[in-house]
Amino acid sequence: MSPSPTARTPLLQVQDIAVCYDGAIQAVHGLSFEVAAGTVVALLGANGAGKTSTLKAISGLLPAERGALTRGRIAFDGADLAGLSAHQVVERGISQVLEGRRCFAHLSVDDNLRLGGLVRRPSRQDLAQAVERIYARFPRLKLKHRLQAGYLSGGEQQMLALGRALMARPRLVLLDEASMGLAPQMVEEIFATVRELNGQEGTSFVLSDQNAVMALAHADWGYLVEGGRVVASGSAQALRERDDVQEFYLGSTREGRVRYLPERWRRAA
Repeated sequence: MSPSPTARTPLLQVQDIAVCYDGAIQAVHGLSFEVAAGTVVALLGANGAGKTSTLKAISGLLPAERGALTRGRIAFDGADLAGLSAHQVVERGISQVLEGRRCFAHLSVDDNLRLGGLVRRPSRQDLAQAVERIYARFPRLKLKHRLQAGYLSGGEQQMLALGRALMARPRLVLLDEASMGLAPQMVEEIFATVRELNGQEGTSFVLSDQNAVMALAHADWGYLVEGGRVVASGSAQALRERDDVQEFYLGSTREGRVRYLPERWRRAA
């Protein structure tokens, strides 16, 4: 069983936050969770549970959608993120991959990646080297580096969005609905890349996804979010084994067997 977040140094602390839109619509109600340095944490829940609002509160993107953090505290590496703009949050070491990928469709793959690295104010040589590191991670992008991003497949656009986020060399990546609209094989590839980045480079991740099977297969710890609140938490293994999680999040059958498990789960069963 993986250690609890509190057993390791907290990199991110979200404490009793509330998020409101237009001064009236409350999307998050007293939500709290932690991400330990070097871990992958899954935020699980149905559409509208408050996962995306939580990530945008962390990354400073709420004001762009007439949203606001109305209560609570968000700290990264012990420092309060209150009042920081989105680009300042990136400079601190947090990058978000937004739901729907949000690539610059009319710019080339190469230009999309370069834009992601500008926040570090690198030299031309450093920027070129950073782009090559992303191409080494995602060879498909290298083959299409001059193509406009809008002509990429959905999976390739997700790779590009993740690659652009990595160009800022974040310590923590917030990955929102990475599996949405992608073929199962591509979903496996994206999540395997997350696990590789975590294992090889120590990058921490928050995976906010409706695909609980895939998220828990690659996470260390998980939180279940309903109605803007955390209703349960535990190690990924413990959550996979809970009957209620299997029933409502993993798609169990009447015989109690969970469908659509990744191959490595089936081998272990």
